[in-house]
Amino acid sequence: MSQQTPEPTGDHALPPGTSRRSVLAATAGTVTLGATLTGAGATPAAAAPAVTEETVAGTAPVRRGRTPDRDLPATAQRPSRELRALLAEIDTDRIEATVRKLASFGTRHTLSSQDDPKRGIGAARDWIFAELKRYAAASGGRMTVELQSYIQEPASRIPVATRLTNIVATLRGSTDPDRVYVVSGHYDSRATDVMDSVGDAPGADDDASGVAVAMELARVTAKRRPAATLVFAAVAGEEQGLYGAAHMARTFASAGVDLQGMFTDDIVGSPTADDGSRDPHTVRLFAEGVPTSETPAEAATRQSVGGENDSRSRQLARFVRDVADNDATDTHVRVVYRRDRYLRGGDHIPYLERGFPAARFTEPAEDYAHQHQDVKVVDGKQYGDLPEFCDFAYIARVAKVNAAAVWTLAQAPGTPKGAKILTSALTNATELVWERGEESDLAGYEVVWRETTDPEWTHVVRAGDTTRHTVDLSKDNVFFGVRAVNRAGLRSPVAFPAPQR
Repeated sequence: MSQQTPEPTGDHALPPGTSRRSVLAATAGTVTLGATLTGAGATPAAAAPAVTEETVAGTAPVRRGRTPDRDLPATAQRPSRELRALLAEIDTDRIEATVRKLASFGTRHTLSSQDDPKRGIGAARDWIFAELKRYAAASGGRMTVELQSYIQEPASRIPVATRLTNIVATLRGSTDPDRVYVVSGHYDSRATDVMDSVGDAPGADDDASGVAVAMELARVTAKRRPAATLVFAAVAGEEQGLYGAAHMARTFASAGVDLQGMFTDDIVGSPTADDGSRDPHTVRLFAEGVPTSETPAEAATRQSVGGENDSRSRQLARFVRDVADNDATDTHVRVVYRRDRYLRGGDHIPYLERGFPAARFTEPAEDYAHQHQDVKVVDGKQYGDLPEFCDFAYIARVAKVNAAAVWTLAQAPGTPKGAKILTSALTNATELVWERGEESDLAGYEVVWRETTDPEWTHVVRAGDTTRHTVDLSKDNVFFGVRAVNRAGLRSPVAFPAPQR
């Protein structure tokens, strides 16, 4: 976690003929209209929360989903049996062993030894590589592991040319391999002095915890067959300026990879704050609004029609809450509408700079005595990023949130492309168009909408297997989106439409 962000630093649809007046009546009653596709193979119950139904005057029955202490979004998806089985394999003891092993290398500073077999970043690199290769051996050839190395020329916090190496495990998708999702943690560490490459810097929370999440997901998915491709990475150079992640993001961008989601797990090791308070069932997810990569033309469109809260990264974050904020993970995903914390930055930023949707997982409140600190005791208080200050059951819950997100992303259809709102005619109805996806199990599409002041999608309307749908609501009054649905009932993230004349 860098101190700064330098460069590379029941299920019902509106029935035919439902009037705008009745739809707005439902809105005024603060209810959620639910809709799922019908047709062969559709399994609505697998993709919606437990609900009650009630009738609002003039409308079809509506759905209201609820966890014990908070409302679920209308777009929430119930964990499938397949996902629950995957989550059950996430092993707290293995996560603890990974964190302790990484801390045992003494320091993993980017400028530390690369050839000492027991201490330094080179020893950590070799161990991570060997472990991931061992996991990949169970994949039947579907998972490959590589050392992605390059020479970083002198730059900020890099005084001499230095070889940086990312360790990357790729589980190739079985039916849609060109669509890619990434989970990453950084395996370098630091002490108080960011240039101290020899002093102890165990880096348990920052960021052995995130590396443990990525490695555990590689282990539990290796024997499975996701539809899309999953990438699990441990990257170097984060503390020096996000260098390893920048190289990895550049590699994806230059290859034209259809990367539809990236998560960095950075400081996910403890739910205990500096005052001793604990929030062991919450993880923060930071997601930017206005895209870092926004062009002047895109900015002009956004200023005209809105969408500051509807970047691809925000839609990705909403999707995480839809699929991972539930009893299967035992975790609340607290989405924070910021790119990162004040004066801080992480490995999702190089992806955002290149136009990829990306977000950062971080523990609910931080204890700064146990990050970026020399290992020492002052006035009886222990400082330093040591494993004893990690909560391994908490890290396992964060791993489950990540797993729920990326596995559902990989099994669901991709985010719809080419979503547009037609603006060629003045009308109080809204016509949306989009491109049909190429997934073999695609069942159709849903249109979602919300009031412009709402942070979550509140209504879902069945569109069917089509690339065009009209809703009897004014585009001037609400925000719309489109999501795809497959025959298993899994939904994609929402695509926010642009205007088209």
